[in-house]
Amino acid sequence: MSNFVHPCLLQLLPLLFFVLVLLFCASCQSASVDLNPEDKASLLLFRSWIQDPVHGLSTWFGSNCTNWTGLVCQNHTGQVISINLRNVNLSGYIHPNLCNLLFLETLVLSENGFTGQIPLCFGRLQNLKTLDLSHNRFGGVVPDSLMRLRQLKELTLNGNHDLGGVVPWWVGNFSTNLEILDLGFNSFHGTIPESLFYCKSLKYLDLGNNYLSGDLHDFFQPLVFLNLSSNSLSGTLPCFSASIRSLGVLNLARNSIVGGIPTCIASLEELTHLNLSFNHLNYAISPRLVFSEKLLALDLSFNDLSGPLPAKIAETTEKSGLVLLDLSHNCFSGGIPLRITELKSLQALFLSHNLLTGEIPARIGNLTYLQVIDLSRNSLSGSIPLNIVGCFQLLALVLNNNNLSGQIQPELDALDSLKVLDISNNGISGEIPLTLAGCKSLEIVDFSSNNLSGNLNDAITKWSNLRYLSLARNKFSGSLPSWLFTFEEIQMMDFSGNKFSGFVPDGNFNISLEFNNGDVRRLPAEPFLAIRNVEIKVSVLVVDNSELSFNYHLSSTAGIDLSDNLLHGEIPHGLFGLQGLEYLNLSYNFLDGQVPSLEKMERLRALDLSHNSLSGQIPGNISRLKELVLLNFSYNSLSGFVPQKEGYGRFPGAFAGNPDLCVESPRVKCDSGSLPTVPGKSFEETEGPISVWIFCISAFVSFYFCVVTLFCSTRARSYLLQTKV
Repeated sequence: MSNFVHPCLLQLLPLLFFVLVLLFCASCQSASVDLNPEDKASLLLFRSWIQDPVHGLSTWFGSNCTNWTGLVCQNHTGQVISINLRNVNLSGYIHPNLCNLLFLETLVLSENGFTGQIPLCFGRLQNLKTLDLSHNRFGGVVPDSLMRLRQLKELTLNGNHDLGGVVPWWVGNFSTNLEILDLGFNSFHGTIPESLFYCKSLKYLDLGNNYLSGDLHDFFQPLVFLNLSSNSLSGTLPCFSASIRSLGVLNLARNSIVGGIPTCIASLEELTHLNLSFNHLNYAISPRLVFSEKLLALDLSFNDLSGPLPAKIAETTEKSGLVLLDLSHNCFSGGIPLRITELKSLQALFLSHNLLTGEIPARIGNLTYLQVIDLSRNSLSGSIPLNIVGCFQLLALVLNNNNLSGQIQPELDALDSLKVLDISNNGISGEIPLTLAGCKSLEIVDFSSNNLSGNLNDAITKWSNLRYLSLARNKFSGSLPSWLFTFEEIQMMDFSGNKFSGFVPDGNFNISLEFNNGDVRRLPAEPFLAIRNVEIKVSVLVVDNSELSFNYHLSSTAGIDLSDNLLHGEIPHGLFGLQGLEYLNLSYNFLDGQVPSLEKMERLRALDLSHNSLSGQIPGNISRLKELVLLNFSYNSLSGFVPQKEGYGRFPGAFAGNPDLCVESPRVKCDSGSLPTVPGKSFEETEGPISVWIFCISAFVSFYFCVVTLFCSTRARSYLLQTKV
């Protein structure tokens, strides 16, 4: 095969070479722009006032603008037109000479640690189109000099918590080009300026997380994004008619908005996110309130909405529709409508804390994208539908505090991605199926307060990521298995209120990271009930167009509860060597032997060994256990005495019901050979060694009385003196 080049191409080669040379020279010229000397001097003064611990501005030397971090200069004049120093870890005050950069169009200093007030001289930067000072530590008020920035398109000041005062009156009419105004997460108070309701160029408005008040009004411009959440706004919901074809995000959560939800809200054609949670909305939802298939997230939680759940809340197609539906913490009643199971794109369904009745729809398994189902704290009945295994991507199934019955179906092992399974406080019976070993991703399991029975099987050992396990208040029996303490991530284990018998397993105490971690988080001292409280919060966040970010937060002490069972034998010493353990309850069993030493349990906050058959003396000094707020050794067979100086005086009543135990106090003194005399006690009320002690005192007093009597007698005194001589 011969090589062939067309003659025309050969003629074009010199021309192509010339073009390439021109492009190369142009790029070299653009790559080297001499920084305007006056601008350079101003920038160096700006740098001299700030702290730069990571040397983010170490390239600020020489005259080549392209080498200076964050700078863009005009090619011909070398004047600075853009400064972007976002997240460079700078701090300090802004030098006023920065305002000498009169051709500056973009100034971004966000996500740093700048302090002081926003410089008044920024009003001189009249070519500025973007000013972003967000996430710093600026304070004071927004200077009125900024109203001179007539070309400004974006003003972003959010995340400066000490920046406040009233929102400037001029903020809606100072620039006819303003498109983005972000004043969120600051300390602004007062009402929203009227000018903002009529700013025709405005598309993005964020005033969330401030202290704004007053009635909520309609806006008369086509907004794309509106966030007024976490304020104190009142009044009723407007229709936002001017934004009917533009508004994509509407967040009015955490205000004091009242009344019903007007059906005109569903006319917002481009709406993708609607959050009206944590308000005082009431009445029933109209059947005519049906959103378009573009709506991805709908959150109406924490209101006073009542009536039946809407049969149809949004249109849906095969490719689009609701991803998040949260109607929790309201007063909805009746059953769960079947049409909810037609929301094929749904990934999170929250209906908890309502008054719902009836059964869980069997067709819920048709929602194959579901990751979170929370139907807790209702009055739902029937069994967990077997079809729920169709939700094969499920991460959290929360059904606690209902009237559910039936058994745990073996087929639930198909949910192999499940992390949170909570069916507590229902009427579920039977045994834990062996097949649940297939749920290897489980981290939170709560089966408490049901009618479950049988022995613990080895399926639980397959839940290797287990953090929380509660089987409390059921009818489990048999011995506690040897693998009980073999979970590396376990934080709380509650087997209380069952019929477990035999010994507390001895061994594997060094496996749990939480139980052995001496650096466990410190919590403020709380009452006993608060220490036992466990809170599991499942949360989701819709990101991008249809992606859901799942998370949960476990709020629990590091603890073990084996109370109210039929356990006997001695307490394993290894259990009292867990340095990270904060809560241990072994009460109401038949444990015997001595109480092990507490000296290693530095994080212990609550210890209950009451109502057992423990004997011997109490452990030594516990004054080192600074975190301890509850101690209960009552109703055992402990003996000896409890010195006040060893720290036990903080726990009155902790030793009640131990008749052979002397507890020292300011009114009661103990020593190794005696028991106390308590004022007001009669002789008949004292037992044991106390009687001997009283007898000795009586004998001494009688002897002393006789001697005195003899010396008072003249005949006896004469006889004794004569004998001595």
